[in-house]
Amino acid sequence: MNYPALAKSLTGLLVAALPLTAALAESVTLKASHQFPGGKGDVRDEMVQMIARDVAAANVDLTIKVFPGSSLVKAQDQWKAMQTGQIDMTSVPLDYASGIHPQFGATLMPGLVKNQAHAQRINSSPFMQDIKGIIEQGGARVLADAWLAGAFAGKDRCILKPEDAAGMKVRSAGATFSQMWAGAGASVVSIPSNEVYNAMQQGVIQGTDTSTGSFVSFRLYEQVKCITAPGDNAMWFMYEPVLIAKRSWDKLNDAQKKALTAASKKAEDYFNVESKKMDDKMVEVYKKNNVQVVTMTNADADAWRAVANKTSYKVFAEKVPGGKELIEKALSVK
Repeated sequence: MNYPALAKSLTGLLVAALPLTAALAESVTLKASHQFPGGKGDVRDEMVQMIARDVAAANVDLTIKVFPGSSLVKAQDQWKAMQTGQIDMTSVPLDYASGIHPQFGATLMPGLVKNQAHAQRINSSPFMQDIKGIIEQGGARVLADAWLAGAFAGKDRCILKPEDAAGMKVRSAGATFSQMWAGAGASVVSIPSNEVYNAMQQGVIQGTDTSTGSFVSFRLYEQVKCITAPGDNAMWFMYEPVLIAKRSWDKLNDAQKKALTAASKKAEDYFNVESKKMDDKMVEVYKKNNVQVVTMTNADADAWRAVANKTSYKVFAEKVPGGKELIEKALSVK
């Protein structure tokens, strides 16, 4: 056998295969997980699906597999799963990770974000720069900002001023709102959001706060007499960004990073439009079902912030490192 000739042939084959091997090495698949229903019109799911579709269309050897509806990771475990490498991306209420990074509690804090336009100004503020700095210290980065508005509702009466809540049994989303409700004289009842309908029906609670989308999807218009829509003076906003683990970001090449960044910006713009539509749809649905729809005046919102200042803000400032400064920075955004 002519060994030199054979060796030469094998070497030639290896050299010819090198470009293909390099190309395959650059192909990346990312796992994106979230808790929201898949393929049912939820704007947070669609936001992630949009990113996946646009990245695939960019043809940069990057694939994003989306696992909706907590099918891969439980709702409360998304942040931890991203840190451990179980998933690469997530869309998550950032407050869910406040047990690890207590500063994240500021992203579900009464009265810090007033309306959808104010949320956009908040995004580029020193407040959010600090929040995103903590996200990055935690090993992740923000791909797309997303703020979801919420409302208050009463089974028997409207909730506009703090005194309207006095003596009322209220289900609240998160510790910061519970502190404010208690400060207004309400009794806070701890139940999951999917049990609010039955709790109202049975008289266990007389009031609640949650997102505008949940007010529609849980059909709470069948149980409440009055709802306080976000309007220009919302008290309830939750930050639910799309995140990527830093280790996952760092393994992307420049073309993949560019495609993912562009797709994420498009998804963020989509969410900003659709989230406002969710607020409008809630108002439309509740009026159609003969529920009184009201909005807070500047004076109403200021009265609630005065209660929050003595409760939610005070506790946050005392217990969270840098908490006082975070609240002050958020409130300074006009």
